[in-house]
Amino acid sequence: MNWINSVVRPKIQRVFNKRQVPDNLWRKCPSCGEMIFHRDLVAALNVCPNCDHHMRLGTKERFDSLFDNADYQIVQVDPVPVDPLKFRDQKRYPERLKEARAKTGRDDAVTVAHGALDGVETVIAIEDFSFMGGSLGMAAGEALIKGAETAIEKRAPYVLFTAAGGARMQEGILSLMQMPRVTVAVQFLREAGLPFIVVLTDPTTGGVLASYAMLGDVQIAEPKALIGFSGRRVIEQTIREKLPDDFQSAEFQFEHGMIDMIAHRHKLRETLSRVIRLMTHRPRGKAQLTANLPATTQPEAGAEKA
Repeated sequence: MNWINSVVRPKIQRVFNKRQVPDNLWRKCPSCGEMIFHRDLVAALNVCPNCDHHMRLGTKERFDSLFDNADYQIVQVDPVPVDPLKFRDQKRYPERLKEARAKTGRDDAVTVAHGALDGVETVIAIEDFSFMGGSLGMAAGEALIKGAETAIEKRAPYVLFTAAGGARMQEGILSLMQMPRVTVAVQFLREAGLPFIVVLTDPTTGGVLASYAMLGDVQIAEPKALIGFSGRRVIEQTIREKLPDDFQSAEFQFEHGMIDMIAHRHKLRETLSRVIRLMTHRPRGKAQLTANLPATTQPEAGAEKA
C-alpha cells in the first residue's frame, strides 16, 4: 500500500468526516439577545434567565408543566371536513395543513387534555401558535367545544390557553361561525356552575380575543404577552394618534382593567391551583404545587416556614 492510501487519504477523510455540531444547541433571546443553552431553556420553561422574557411554549411542554407528574389524557375530537371551500391561494389548503401537521406533530391548532392539577380533575385546552398561527378553524372550534363538553361531563373546571392570530381565512364563514359556537359552549359551562379560566399568552389577537378569549370567569395573562384586536399601525392610522409603547401588552391591559392578573410562567401552575380551589370551594393542596416546576424555581427547604 502506497503512502497516498495509507497517510493522505485517511487525513482527508478525517477532515471531511468531522462530527457536525447541531445548530440548535443555543437559543438567542429575542428580547435581550442573550445566548441560552437549549437544556437550560427547556428547564426554565422557555423563560429567559437573564431578562425574564417569556418565549412561546409548545403544547406538550405546557401540559407537562401543569398536570400532576405530567400525567394526562388527550381528549379525542371528532373529525371535520378537511377542505370545505376548496380554497387555494399560493398553495392548496390541504397542502398547508399537511405541512403544519408535519411541522408540529399535531392534527390542528387546539389540543385538549384532562388530568389532575394539584389533585383537582381539570380540563385544559391549548392553542398552539406554531400551527398556522393558532388560527381558528372548524377543527379548532370542535376541539374547544369538546373540551367544554368533557368539563361538563367530568364536573371539572375548564382552563383555556389562547395564542392565536384570529380566524382561519381558508375556511371563510365556517371559521367565523366557530366563535359563536364556542361562546355558546362557554354559556353551558356557566349554567353547569363550572369555572372557565382563560390564560392569555403571546400573542392573542383578532377574532379569538374579540369572542371567547375574553369570556373567562378569571382572565390571566403571561408577562408582556401581546393582547389586542387590530394591529398597532391600523389603529394609529384610524385614530390618527400615536399609541403608547406598551400598548396591547399584558401590563397595559391589566392597568386598564381588561384582565384580572398577570402570572409568571413558573408560578402559573400554583396560581391556577389557587384560583380553581377558590372557585370550587376545595381546600388547598400543598404537596403537588411545586412538583413540575423547574429546579431553579423550587422553594428552598424551610422557605415556607420562614
